[in-house]
Amino acid sequence: MPLDMEEPPPNPAPTPVSLSPRLFWIFFFLIALAGMAIRLADTASWRRTGPDELMYRRYVYLMDGGHQNFSVFNQNGSLRREEMTAVGTGAMAMPSLCAMYLRTQQHPEALCELPPTRFLYIYTAWLWKNLHWGETPPLPLDILQKEPAASNNPDYSHDASRRDPGLASLNDVACGFSVLLMIAGGLFAWRLLGRPAGLGVLALMACDPLEIHLSQHAMIDGFFAFWAVMVLWTTWECLRAPKSVGWLVAHAVCLALMVMTKENSFFVYCALTAVVLANRWLKFGTVTGRFLAISVAAPALGVLALAAMAGGVGPFLEIYKTLVAKAQTLDYARLTGDGPWNRYLVDLLIMSPIVLCLAIGALFAVREHRRAIAFLSLFVAASYLIMCNVRYGMNLRYASIWEMPLRAAAFLLLWQLCARFGRRQWIAATLFTAGLCTYEVRQYGIMVGDQSLPFYEVLTSDMLRHLEVIKTLDQVRKTLPPPSSRAPGASS
Repeated sequence: MPLDMEEPPPNPAPTPVSLSPRLFWIFFFLIALAGMAIRLADTASWRRTGPDELMYRRYVYLMDGGHQNFSVFNQNGSLRREEMTAVGTGAMAMPSLCAMYLRTQQHPEALCELPPTRFLYIYTAWLWKNLHWGETPPLPLDILQKEPAASNNPDYSHDASRRDPGLASLNDVACGFSVLLMIAGGLFAWRLLGRPAGLGVLALMACDPLEIHLSQHAMIDGFFAFWAVMVLWTTWECLRAPKSVGWLVAHAVCLALMVMTKENSFFVYCALTAVVLANRWLKFGTVTGRFLAISVAAPALGVLALAAMAGGVGPFLEIYKTLVAKAQTLDYARLTGDGPWNRYLVDLLIMSPIVLCLAIGALFAVREHRRAIAFLSLFVAASYLIMCNVRYGMNLRYASIWEMPLRAAAFLLLWQLCARFGRRQWIAATLFTAGLCTYEVRQYGIMVGDQSLPFYEVLTSDMLRHLEVIKTLDQVRKTLPPPSSRAPGASS
């Protein structure tokens, strides 16, 4: 089906009542407040400390500097004691952290670990730890590894993840940036698609089960998704307002910070490159020389800053070569990160089926905002093409960068379907969006509802077990009668 980039003529049907700017911002604030409350509520079913969380926690404490003892993982799951002396604190300690990473990863029994070059998340948590916790000492490692005394107790204040300064700070940063991602998604939708989409996408982002889950744990993915969406937003604004110095500066800052957050920034950058190249035919806006120069210089400066903090270009490149090489032999990655090219589609269909179906339908059915739809869909398609080809590297957590584009497309189709209600379009769209939000929150509740199946990694098999598509052994035993009670001659 050819993509008609021309805006259609005005619909002669009765138009819906418009929303004043004052009412828009009142509703925007109330929805954002509700989304914040959802994320601040303690709802996680996994209340232990995951391996990734322990690694990030270690780097937060090592940024305090000085001589420290710490533990690293062996391939058999055990911990090995190490020690180091970090020179400086905060960002100044990064050369010591990177040297430690390379040294410990050279051990033949060392498990593949996350690198300290995921700087921005670690550094932000370190700053928050010092501001909020001061000199409070860390909890012993054996306490972090213990199961909470009462995992069904709604009081999370005694959990190790709430009492350890480093781990609690990582959790707070992940939760805070999940809130910022929700707000940024709503504001971007408002700028891109208008006030109705601003409120609708904000509501869908507020109830996004994946983002709610990421806000409950010390995971970097929601933090990274915020910077990815910000770069996508500033790209659109720079194309639409090429002479705006403010948007160019914001674009440069967001690009540099995204690069300093996680190596997955390469996927986002490649996808945005495809978007800019396609602008020649799809006419999203105007590509200027200043925009291209900033789009190259800003991430280059981010990479150079990381290389400087790593102790030079040599150690910096060695860290990523080590990470890639060891990740390919990691048993856990081979068991959980493999699958066909359509695995992300399957996972998204399991977690948010209605949103995914509406978003796909919007590609073919939505008549207005064709350029905006093409902009978002090209970003998702280009990044998907790269990410689905990463060997042993697929996980729904990485798809958090697509949550805002998917929900924007889904709401556009929902809004168009409600146009038949004429002046009551706002009422109909509000009711349908509220119903979809309720369903999304219910999906999250299903994932974390069974305390016997703690939900931490967003894996296909785990989600299917929570939805009872795949039965656990206990469910099979309860459903099927024991062999002795079966009728004689019945097939087993």
